[in-house]
Amino acid sequence: MNNKQKKVSLISRNKSFRFYEASEFWRTALVDIEIEFNENGIENFRNSDLSLNFFVPTYGCPGNSFSDKEIENFTKKFSEFSVKQKAHVKDFFNGYNHALSDYRTLYSCNFKNDRLNLLSFSESNIGNPVEQFNFSENTYSRSSLNYLLGLSFFQQEVPEFIPSRVLEIGGGFGTLGEILTKCNIPNCKYIDLDLHPMYKIASEYAKNVFETVEIFELENFSKEKIEIDRLSKLNYLPNSAIENLNGKIDLFVNFISFQEMEPEIVENYAFHIQRLEPEFLLLRNLREGKQKKANGNLGVKKPILKDDYFFFFDNYKLKASNTIPFGHKTVDGFHSELMILERK
Repeated sequence: MNNKQKKVSLISRNKSFRFYEASEFWRTALVDIEIEFNENGIENFRNSDLSLNFFVPTYGCPGNSFSDKEIENFTKKFSEFSVKQKAHVKDFFNGYNHALSDYRTLYSCNFKNDRLNLLSFSESNIGNPVEQFNFSENTYSRSSLNYLLGLSFFQQEVPEFIPSRVLEIGGGFGTLGEILTKCNIPNCKYIDLDLHPMYKIASEYAKNVFETVEIFELENFSKEKIEIDRLSKLNYLPNSAIENLNGKIDLFVNFISFQEMEPEIVENYAFHIQRLEPEFLLLRNLREGKQKKANGNLGVKKPILKDDYFFFFDNYKLKASNTIPFGHKTVDGFHSELMILERK
């Protein structure tokens, strides 16, 4: 980014953009998510249709784009199949085959050298998840396998690095914090910044998973500085609190949420993330950007493309990227790509 571009960027940042409000993709859903959370808490949030469509990813329905009714009607046509054939069809539709493939990648990458103890992780069943899988006596969801594969890729490319100050924006229901804590990474603090009520859902999830871990949740916005070194092991803050964070982090993570934002929102986050001087960025987002909103369908105003991240994070350079096997290529040709950026 040259000086002229930086000046334009800073001028834009000081105008009327509301950087911390929900993006076009999330705006309507957040109202319903908050109502559901206030009424029902987190007891069954991982089998709610609303959650499943926005922040609880699945391999099977609805992640595979089939509805339960469509699957039921389809499988009725194979009533004369053998038991083995029916089992194959079942494992395809319920996501087991895809989950097993991801687990095999996770295991093969880490069984000899697992400095982050990723293979020790087993996921909680808090929230009554509609979909979990058991492999080698541990429990996984698509959310946890997404993160574990990303961390495996990171561990492979930066083998000597052990994170101690991890910042994430848009952490869903809190999977990364659960992984970092359960894998017992020494002296590791995790900070999750998110929209309201998402950071409260993640905080509530963590409080139910970890009864003895120190957890901090910022209830009300404050203009006071938030010293990173004084934070708890797990921290859940409103997204606007990024302006108040003071100190340094060593790893920034964003999985599948920058792609759902407008470019000016991500550019503002990038400005503050670079101010905190992480050594590395671990990103997973669509290389081609999220689809545009059209004809009443969910989407974004303007997709963020792969090259946009190098413009936003101009103090960083690409160290490594991967779609297969650590990321994902969709059936319609989109690439959910992992990228590791390191400070120049």
